[in-house]
Amino acid sequence: MLRILGHPYVLLALTTLCWGGNAVAGKFAIGHVSPMILVLLRWTVACVIMAPFAIGHVRRDWPTIRQNLPLLFVLGAFGFTVFNATFYTAVTYTSAINVTIEQSAMPLVVFVASFLLFRTQVAPLQIVGFLITMIGVALTASHGDPKMLLSLDLNRGDAWMLFAVLVYGLYTAALRLKPAMAWQSSIFCLSIAALITAVPFALVETARGAANWPDLQGLAVVLYTAVFASLLSQTFYIRGVELIGGNRANLFINLVPIFGSILAVALLGETLHGYQVLALAFVIGGILLAEQSARRKIAMAGERKG
Repeated sequence: MLRILGHPYVLLALTTLCWGGNAVAGKFAIGHVSPMILVLLRWTVACVIMAPFAIGHVRRDWPTIRQNLPLLFVLGAFGFTVFNATFYTAVTYTSAINVTIEQSAMPLVVFVASFLLFRTQVAPLQIVGFLITMIGVALTASHGDPKMLLSLDLNRGDAWMLFAVLVYGLYTAALRLKPAMAWQSSIFCLSIAALITAVPFALVETARGAANWPDLQGLAVVLYTAVFASLLSQTFYIRGVELIGGNRANLFINLVPIFGSILAVALLGETLHGYQVLALAFVIGGILLAEQSARRKIAMAGERKG
C-alpha cells in the first residue's frame, strides 16, 4: 500500500483531487470568511499542525535552509500566498468549474518557463498536447464565445484566475532550484514564508473594510484548505515533481477540472454547460497526448542507453 501511495501518478492524482476541492471550498467560503483572511488562517493552521513534525528536520537541515532562505521565501510567497490570494479572489467572481478548467493552462506556463530558464526540451507531440489543452482553457475563459478573447471582454474572475495560473506555473518551474532537504523541512519553510506574506494581504483587506472573520462554515473551509489543499497536496505535489520533473508532473493539473467539475456539480449544484464539457474533452485529450509522448521519449532514451 505504501509503495502504491508513493507512486508519482498516485501522489499527483491525490494532489489534484485536493485542489479540485479547493475551488469548491472557495465557493463555500463566500460570505463566511473573506479571501485574504482565509489565506492568513489557512497558513496559520497549516504551520501549527506541521510544526511538531517539522522542527527536528528543520534543525538538521538548517545549514542548507540558511543558505537558501531568500529562494525559499520567494517560493513560499508566490507559490502559496500570492497564488491562493488570487485564486480565492477569482472564485468570488466566477464559477468553481471555470477556475478548475482554467488551471489547465499551467502546463504551458511550466513548459515555457522551464525552456527559458533551464532549456528543458519538450517533444513536438507534447507541444501539440499543450496546445489542445489551451483550446479547452480558451473555451472556458471565454464562456464558449472566443470573440470575447479578441475583445478582452473576460469575466473579472477568469482574468484573476489566469493570473494565478501564471504565478503557480512559474513557481512549479522554479521548484527545480529548491535545495535537497527533508520534505518536512521544505513544506514547513514554504508555509512559514506563506504565513508571513499573508499578513499584509489581510491587513489591506481589513483597512478596506472588507475583512470577514470566519463563522462555523468558514472555519470548516479553513480546516479543509489548511490540511488537504495545503499540507497534504503541497507535500504530494513537491514529491511528484521530484520524482518525474516539473513538466510531466504539471500535466496532472489537468485532472483538477475533472475532480473540480464533479465536486462543483455534486456539492454546489452548478450547471455543467456544453462548452465546459467540450473544454474538458480538449483538456483530457491534451494530457493523454502529452503524457504518451513523454513516456515514449523516456522509453527511447532507455533503449539507447541499453
